[in-house]
Amino acid sequence: MILNRSRKTLSLAAVAAAAVLALSACSGGGAPKTDASAGSDTGAGDNSGYTIAMVTHETPGDTFWDKIKAGAQQAAKNEGVTLKYSNDPDPGKQSTLIQNAVDSKVQGIATTLATPDALKGAVQNAKAAGIPVVAFNSGISQYSEVGASMYFGSDEDLAGQTAGQRIQAAGAKHPLCVIQASGSVALEARCAGVKKVVSTTENIQVNGADDSSVVSSLQAKLSEDKSIDYIVTLGAPIALDALKAMDQASSSAKLCTFDLNVDAAQAIKDGKITFSVDQQPYVQGFMAVTALYLQIKNGNDIGGGKATLTGPSFIDSSNIDKILPFAKNNTR
Repeated sequence: MILNRSRKTLSLAAVAAAAVLALSACSGGGAPKTDASAGSDTGAGDNSGYTIAMVTHETPGDTFWDKIKAGAQQAAKNEGVTLKYSNDPDPGKQSTLIQNAVDSKVQGIATTLATPDALKGAVQNAKAAGIPVVAFNSGISQYSEVGASMYFGSDEDLAGQTAGQRIQAAGAKHPLCVIQASGSVALEARCAGVKKVVSTTENIQVNGADDSSVVSSLQAKLSEDKSIDYIVTLGAPIALDALKAMDQASSSAKLCTFDLNVDAAQAIKDGKITFSVDQQPYVQGFMAVTALYLQIKNGNDIGGGKATLTGPSFIDSSNIDKILPFAKNNTR
């Protein structure tokens, strides 16, 4: 995913400042699923009465999304917003969920754009209905074309290149990059970024919805090719699967990952994972809801037409002691 960063980026420091200001100003593969959390009866700083829909491509069971939801729910509580969350990893079904939100006449929609072409029609329908849409997590190069007004997330190509630089410096000669969801532009961009730096990087496609399948696929690959000296996983649960596969294959490869959960954080602490490339999903969920609230209430446009970056932020042995308590609290 290639990006004109001079037009499409905002510093992570600006994101952090915006999040601090927002917080300090307030008191506080399967079938689609939905849930709602009302902020208006929880001591909110503003009883706005707005309803905001958040629609993602979450695969059920992936703990990464717990942090997205935690950030979104905190923002909803702060601003007196009713948050309606729904998800489906199937692009067609995710598009239907966005259309359902349009039909229910919500005041704003926050959505991931892992498959932007499949979602463009529904997003355009929201825009035609006068419902503001912001994108987060996936689709940094396509969000404005699809019809979203703002974006909160990581530049995955940049993150991939930075990870590639780190493993190259560590001596990687034959990395294996593990893609757990077919067709995801964000995951493909991460591996492409790694490969731009370490040209011998090899990709492998696995079924991220089935942990046992991931373990067996990686075990077979590592047993077959002993030249693989670094494994790059693109999600914390996949990193934990990779650890099992490495053990079963008696592989001496090193492991790094994108994203974080409490078990992956502990594995960094224990020296089993060298580092994590963190896109700070809690911030993504928090900022997506906060930005919609401010746009609806006050016509604000955070980022001024540029993507707001939440990463890459690296977690390794130098800072894991600070980060681990936040991971256990489900906010990092």
